[in-house]
Amino acid sequence: MSASGKSKLRILVVDDEPEVGFTVKMMLKFDGHEVETSHSGREALALFEGRPFDLVLTDFAMPEMKGDQLAAAIKTRAPQQPVILLTAYPGAVPVSTPVDHILGKPFQLQHLRDAISKVIPQKRDSA
Repeated sequence: MSASGKSKLRILVVDDEPEVGFTVKMMLKFDGHEVETSHSGREALALFEGRPFDLVLTDFAMPEMKGDQLAAAIKTRAPQQPVILLTAYPGAVPVSTPVDHILGKPFQLQHLRDAISKVIPQKRDSA
């Protein structure tokens, strides 16, 4: 059981700014989650295709492949995959973006926990 009282999740965090990705990773690890990070959409897709994730968190404003484009590519491969978009500019996100939740930056750990609980069904621990 994680610090937030929920089951441990495998989470992919995608952000082109290494410091931001590291900070989000540490927040998630504090709650006991297993976290992989990626600094680009292309790298994230390679990780996604290589192993299953319970959740993908992606930044919106990234070079080469924006977060909405990454979300669309992921949803094409796995339509039920939960994706949370992280952005400092929620008004700039196209309405048609195929994500399950949009979380505005900056955010606190509790905001992240709340967003995760909205897109991930309660899982029972097998332990």
